[in-house]
Amino acid sequence: MAFPHVRRTRSMDFMKRGRLSNPCLLHRSKSSKTVAQLSLENLLQRTTNTAVSGHSRVILEPSVKPRDAKPRLLLMGLRRSGKSSIASVVFHKMPPNETLFLESTTRIQKDSIHSFMDFQVWDFPGQLEYLEPSFDLEDIFGSLGALVWVIDAQDDYLDSVARLNRTILTVQQYYPGINVEVFIHKVDGLSEEYRHDAYQDIVQRITDELNDAGYENAPVHFYLTSIYDYSVFEAFSKVIQKLIPNLSTLENLITTLGNNCGFEKTYLFDVLSKIYIASDTRPVDMAAYEMCSDYIDVIVDISELYSWDHPLRKHKGEQMQEAESHVVLHDETMLHLMEMNKYLCLVSVIRNPEAREKKGLIDMNCRTFQEALNDVFSRSWEREEDHPAE
Repeated sequence: MAFPHVRRTRSMDFMKRGRLSNPCLLHRSKSSKTVAQLSLENLLQRTTNTAVSGHSRVILEPSVKPRDAKPRLLLMGLRRSGKSSIASVVFHKMPPNETLFLESTTRIQKDSIHSFMDFQVWDFPGQLEYLEPSFDLEDIFGSLGALVWVIDAQDDYLDSVARLNRTILTVQQYYPGINVEVFIHKVDGLSEEYRHDAYQDIVQRITDELNDAGYENAPVHFYLTSIYDYSVFEAFSKVIQKLIPNLSTLENLITTLGNNCGFEKTYLFDVLSKIYIASDTRPVDMAAYEMCSDYIDVIVDISELYSWDHPLRKHKGEQMQEAESHVVLHDETMLHLMEMNKYLCLVSVIRNPEAREKKGLIDMNCRTFQEALNDVFSRSWEREEDHPAE
């Protein structure tokens, strides 16, 4: 079964009908390739072959690293700001209510995430003085893809903002290519007015400090987040997307697919974390995103119950190679899911009645997109494992 085991955290009662088959990874012939495939491959090749400067303080640009040099995400912030809760909910499927029982982090927690792109998540203790001379900045920031700073919006955040400013100035001096992502967290308990005021105040304080230091265009981005809704998944989606070198090409391909098939909105999801790594260029609709994310939970649960991987079940006829399903909701909206590979799936929202009647054409277009996508994200060591030398 291609879908990894994922603990379901939210239930859904909207499914009226769906079709599912045993999913697994396809091994496709590369004898003929489309223009889209060649364009994606050329862009990926140019990106991965980019040389890194040999300066003593390596200036990093967000990129997909080789197998032995996984990009890192650093979770930083003061104690009890919510760093470990975010990591547990997003990457370990912990129900948000259970994070209340997490203990404070006392040492660096390193998690390796194995997906379409292998990366590491480091959870830094809030009390760790990593800017002291006794710490080697190269070991901390040397292979960093993004720095995620978590601010507790329900607490006095002035100390957190001051420490963040010192960290940004250090990063900008030695590692200006690192993206700094600021999660203004725990906003679920704030009123809409106070939430907006806190956001504006934090942004203003950080921006003024950077401008005074001469860093007017520092790569710093701000998000309002909470583990009790989908805002933290949306924020992490934006963070991960910046590590994908061919993101714009993927977005253009998904937009073209959506226009040709009559999709209202399309997301390319990482199945394990339910982070979307790309979508079409239409504005993100949070309601549609939540439906698509919940639908993945439904399909994963069903695939665990009814897949043919069970040792006591026998195949009765030819089986489909990938998970493919659709469901029509009470308002006639159709959700269409198609597995791209064992890591990624494409989920689309269809409200056009004419598009729903052309299911065969939609499937064919999605398969064409799948071929190009799998060639882009296929990795040399996986190809060697799938096709060992004879």
